[in-house]
Amino acid sequence: MGIDAGWVRDHVRDLPDYPKPGVVFKDITPVLALPDAFAATIDAVVEPFDGRQIDKVIGIEARGFVFAAPVAYHLGAGFVPVRKPGKLPWKVEREEYALEYGTDQLEIHQDAIVPGERVLIVDDVLATGGTASAAVRLVRKLGGNLVGCAFFIELGFLGGRQHLADIEIHSVVTYAD
Repeated sequence: MGIDAGWVRDHVRDLPDYPKPGVVFKDITPVLALPDAFAATIDAVVEPFDGRQIDKVIGIEARGFVFAAPVAYHLGAGFVPVRKPGKLPWKVEREEYALEYGTDQLEIHQDAIVPGERVLIVDDVLATGGTASAAVRLVRKLGGNLVGCAFFIELGFLGGRQHLADIEIHSVVTYAD
């Protein structure tokens, strides 16, 4: 892989108590602002899936779009946005998922995936796994063949992998604590 995980950690900004007290937000914008770092990050996300047939790359709103679109381009695949409710203009499938306090939903266009298409899900961060699990359920609901999930950052201490146990997962950088 062409990216040094230690260098990435040095360029990801920690924002304590954002968006609420007790949370340390991983701000990826310093990495994205450096052209060579951004290119190396995209290459690292793509690496384990390069050369494999991928028909569609799913990007989860909103920061997942930043990674998924160039990954789709690199793989010669279509890009499909998965969004919060009410933001897609056509008929949708919806999936609910649990948050720390309550629930939320994700939506995808009903015709975004043709049954049997090979799909890669891409997002910026794997945390608790709720959002990624909802995206997996949407892909499967539409008949897609899930190839795997790729993330820029994984917050390993939050246990998101356990909710994706039967899925190939690739994370560029993992924070264990």
